[in-house]
Amino acid sequence: MEQSLLAIFGLGLLYGVQHATDADHLVAVSTIVSEHKSFKWASFIGAFWGLGHTTTLFLVGLVVIGLRVTIPPRLALGLEFLVALMLVLLGSRILWRSFGIEKVHLHTHAHNPETHSHFHVHDSHGQDHSHSHPFRSMRKPFVVGMIHGLAGSAALMLLVLTTIPSVAAGIAYIVVFGIGSVGGMLLLSGLIGLPFILTAQRFSRVNRWIQVAAGVASLLFGLHLGWDIGFNEGLF
Repeated sequence: MEQSLLAIFGLGLLYGVQHATDADHLVAVSTIVSEHKSFKWASFIGAFWGLGHTTTLFLVGLVVIGLRVTIPPRLALGLEFLVALMLVLLGSRILWRSFGIEKVHLHTHAHNPETHSHFHVHDSHGQDHSHSHPFRSMRKPFVVGMIHGLAGSAALMLLVLTTIPSVAAGIAYIVVFGIGSVGGMLLLSGLIGLPFILTAQRFSRVNRWIQVAAGVASLLFGLHLGWDIGFNEGLF
């Protein structure tokens, strides 16, 4: 029994690494990585995505495995549709930052003897907004990972319920699976970030169009996924 559990945990670790390579995960993470210009923080994005993903799976696992319940198929489809919406929003945001105006600020200027307030438009091109509070910027990949964890919880819980003999072993499997996904995405997000990092300083125009490509990919993939879930798989 112990050897079979070790084998299952080993497979869980490998599945976790493989799970990080799913297309919707890579597309989502690439949109977040595109905003950073540091290999360290690009890698941390993947790690925080994995932590968010594991957090959701762990919490859902406590309920599903502990109470021996299953997630209804329609709810599972709804959670996957939420991922599609998230991808559309992430892609749209990157495109907005690439072509649109990031912020409008109200500045006060002193022109003796009067003081005037002026609106100043700040273009988003070429700006890096991640340097001042890098750990605060990790909230986004953590939340994105949590949403992905929700969407993937139904399939994982079904696997756990059918192969793991006890609640403790089931929770341990989820943790091992999560470790694999954290490690896998940490490496992948660092690699994904290289084109953005290498072009950020000297090739700003190339960097901008790579960001646009990431935004378009996320937008189109989200629309395709949403259509497939909503109409081909029968959510609507």
